[in-house]
Amino acid sequence: MKTKYILPLLLLGFGAVSCNDFLDEDVRGQENLDTYFEGAEDAQSFITGCYNAITNYTWWTVERVWILSDMCTDDYWMGNTSQNQEEYISLAHYQGVGQSNGSISDFWQYRYKGILSCNIALDRIPAVDMDEDVKARLIAEAKFLRGYFYFELVKNFGGVPLVTGFMMPHEVEGITRSSLDDCYAFIEKDFADAAAVLPSRNELAASEVGRATSGAALGLLGKAQVYHGDFKAAKETLAKLIETNQYSLMSDFGQVWDIDHENNRESIFEVQNIYDETYKLGGNIPMISGNRDSGDMDGWGWGVPTANLENAYIEAGDTERLRWTIIKSGDMTIAGEDNMPGLVAKQGDRNGNGSYYINPSANKSQRVSRKYYIPFDKRPAKFDKEGLSPLNHIILRYADVLLLYAEACNETGDDVSARKALNDVRNRVNLPSVTTSGSDLRNDIRRERRLELATEGHRLYDIRRWTDDNGKKVACNLFGPNGSFVLWNTGSSADPVEAANQKEASNKGATFVEGRDLVFPIPLYEVTMSEGRIEQNPGWQ
Repeated sequence: MKTKYILPLLLLGFGAVSCNDFLDEDVRGQENLDTYFEGAEDAQSFITGCYNAITNYTWWTVERVWILSDMCTDDYWMGNTSQNQEEYISLAHYQGVGQSNGSISDFWQYRYKGILSCNIALDRIPAVDMDEDVKARLIAEAKFLRGYFYFELVKNFGGVPLVTGFMMPHEVEGITRSSLDDCYAFIEKDFADAAAVLPSRNELAASEVGRATSGAALGLLGKAQVYHGDFKAAKETLAKLIETNQYSLMSDFGQVWDIDHENNRESIFEVQNIYDETYKLGGNIPMISGNRDSGDMDGWGWGVPTANLENAYIEAGDTERLRWTIIKSGDMTIAGEDNMPGLVAKQGDRNGNGSYYINPSANKSQRVSRKYYIPFDKRPAKFDKEGLSPLNHIILRYADVLLLYAEACNETGDDVSARKALNDVRNRVNLPSVTTSGSDLRNDIRRERRLELATEGHRLYDIRRWTDDNGKKVACNLFGPNGSFVLWNTGSSADPVEAANQKEASNKGATFVEGRDLVFPIPLYEVTMSEGRIEQNPGWQ
């Protein structure tokens, strides 16, 4: 399903109400919901619009928060030290003043717009005269996407208002936040309902690749159950997915995010991007996080790997995943880059030795993410002009599922199964099998999640939910004035390149507050417009 459509009917009120003041005529040029769903084609088109809401095909609504989430961890700096950082620094550096942050305000708004689209689909499609099996599938896809949108909100904000059906604006007035447990119950039911109806991966036609499957629904259900702390249920759900034998690890780690291996056997659900110069179509993350100053610009430089992350690979002896995760200034080769001379020539050989150049005054760490890097000969003609690329974005992959399953098994006392799943991931990159158990195995699983999934937007939600041996969340031990990450970057272990560039301060996270910073603030406009009925998260004024 690698195509693009204009998202239908996403205007306030969706044209559902005509205006009596204008001779009882509907607004011309605007669809009326009462007449829109006339057949199967309309229903299918509308569901496609619900898929489009995953990213809205622009960088500022959703994708920059995916990057921001890693900026709030020990894996990423904000990175760009040549531009104004106000859209990120309040949250990425835990300054406690992010209530009006534009990134999360847009994210909140557009996630709810996606939910609104799904609710309309669930309200109207059941009455459409069409094949009942197709209808059931479309309804399941709408539930899958609604569950995903709510999961994204809950991961970032905690309990949120649950709008469970299509409502007009006046019907939503007075709504309050639901509890975290109620939100997870709703999310898990949507995923479970979808998993019971959606086709398996093997049942998809080539033209349907990218649409939700029963495997994707089971995978996100299991992930939501892990995040909710229901490890027994998560173990059962993820085991069911694993036992389908429809997914497996790619033998070569470098192929996971390879533009030539999209929708591979490891991918469970991914955003389908296609580049089109005329219609301005494509994904944005490769440009958002690309090398800002490399001659003719390769990117905007937001979100760059930390030396601390690189050191984690070095300590683990993990050379394979390191080279496919981090690119450094001065590298003579880049994993998967077959035209290093062409790339360096474009940059102007600014190191003078044929190596890759990253401007130290424009990039905090002189590093960029390899996972979002597009090899030189595979870039669109206007890659450095338009900010668009054809690289798909993976939301869920099998390695993530295996590590979630390992965690659920360990938490429920099944260390044999936990080790098996963990070692499958480790052995893929030629690391030795672990033999640990109990809390030591727990720590091995957590370490593996960082190394395997770095820069993919999972780290923040892991360190927020994991509890350390001292009873504090991992994030609380990484950040704060005595946090291990803060001390690592401000003491003798500090990376010289990062220490030399204080346009982004190296003490990121020193002002982290335990009772405040395990969730983002509810956007201030939402609290204000609700006259306080939607309560702010603790610690945010």
